[in-house]
Amino acid sequence: MIIPNLTEAKKRTSKEVLVKTNEYIMENELKKIGQGKKYFVKTYGCQMNEHDGENIKAILEDMSFTEVGTMEEADLILLNTCAIRENAHNKVFGYLGRIKHLKEERPNIITGICGCMAQEEVVVEEIMKKYKWLDFVFGTHNIHKLPQILSTAIVRKQQEIEVMSVEGDIVENIPVKRASKYKAWINIMYGCDKFCTYCIVPYTRGKQRSRHPEYILEEVRQLKKEGYKEITLLGQNVNAYGKDLNIDYKMEDLLEDVAKTKIERIRFVTSHPWDFTDDMINKISKYPNIMPYIHLPLQSGSNKILKLMGRRYTKETYLELFQKLKQKLPYSSITTDIIVGFPGETQEDFEDTLDIVNTCKFDSAFTFIFSPRVGTPAAKMKDDVPEDEKRKRLQRLNQLVNQYSNEANQKYFNKIVPVLIEGYSEKDSKYLMGYTDTMKLVNVKGDDSVIGQIVNVRITDVKTWSMNGEIIQ
Repeated sequence: MIIPNLTEAKKRTSKEVLVKTNEYIMENELKKIGQGKKYFVKTYGCQMNEHDGENIKAILEDMSFTEVGTMEEADLILLNTCAIRENAHNKVFGYLGRIKHLKEERPNIITGICGCMAQEEVVVEEIMKKYKWLDFVFGTHNIHKLPQILSTAIVRKQQEIEVMSVEGDIVENIPVKRASKYKAWINIMYGCDKFCTYCIVPYTRGKQRSRHPEYILEEVRQLKKEGYKEITLLGQNVNAYGKDLNIDYKMEDLLEDVAKTKIERIRFVTSHPWDFTDDMINKISKYPNIMPYIHLPLQSGSNKILKLMGRRYTKETYLELFQKLKQKLPYSSITTDIIVGFPGETQEDFEDTLDIVNTCKFDSAFTFIFSPRVGTPAAKMKDDVPEDEKRKRLQRLNQLVNQYSNEANQKYFNKIVPVLIEGYSEKDSKYLMGYTDTMKLVNVKGDDSVIGQIVNVRITDVKTWSMNGEIIQ
């Protein structure tokens, strides 16, 4: 049994990051474990978690499990979790309650939890105390060991916990079952060394470590060969890509090399304003297959709060970067993240945030009330903003964000834009859905023949969060 340790998770040393290409091992006896059995994986959180879920599903299918759409049908249930906010925690523990009732009815169901929550010391302590019926727990550093962990839990018939609090290495050649035939996630780096005071990610994901470019580029080329139209380069802070490598190779170099593969669409998330260079902006501008969509988290418009958050930029430098992007990429859409109610946030600080929103007029924003994460510096700060005031500020912010989202979309009315058609709309099966190059959701009428294609669409109706259009033949 290996349980997480917060103190160990904080450590950063000069230890060399190892690139391991033969760590994923599927022995013959492990391949048979899932024969005749079904699995259900539920993933919470960011795109990195989504991609982890794709790896997990591929591993389970290597073990002969078959995927099903509901936990009630499954012989194995696994929750792939997120730790970024308290709401995510609560959802997972609520879902565990449902799984417990199912397990009481069917004791042979195998149940597990993994992901970022599993990397938290307090969470594993609670699991060991209150959720002893869970069969296995593993973290973000050893997804490739799932076959061995699962096998051990089944053989021993006792709770198996294997969560390593380490800086981390890079494991290549883990299988993947991609959710789409047209769009793909590609990890370009893992972990984070920024240590923003509110963020748990540096503790749950380990230190910043970049994949070597040859592995990334080979993955891109293979996806292009398989007919994929779009890739998204993933990292907790993609702009810092390459800074930890012992070669003179940065994010702008990777963007250029990926663009030269001629894959049709390239995106990247998530950016940190501190590491967004002029060279990056120039490369995005130079290559038409790098999409003009930038997610640029602000978090706060107050310099005082930004300093308390450990963000390492000011509202002035953020605005300077924003204006550079808009000047060089006038067609681009820029979205952001904003936290309200951070400890010490006064009404004046909040007004500073609204001023930035009024200046930037973001295409959209993910907005949140501050959520303390155990072990982070912000969790120890005096949380002196009343809950009622936090909710009022969030409501006011959202009204403003929604206004500008609608205004941004209105500019598309009657315009012809390229849309990658991904499939049928979940809300209305009469419509197909897809995204523009600027990441705008568009619904159109059409048949199966255009699914997986980038087509020209005339926008005929505009809403705050989506648009309708007609395909131009």
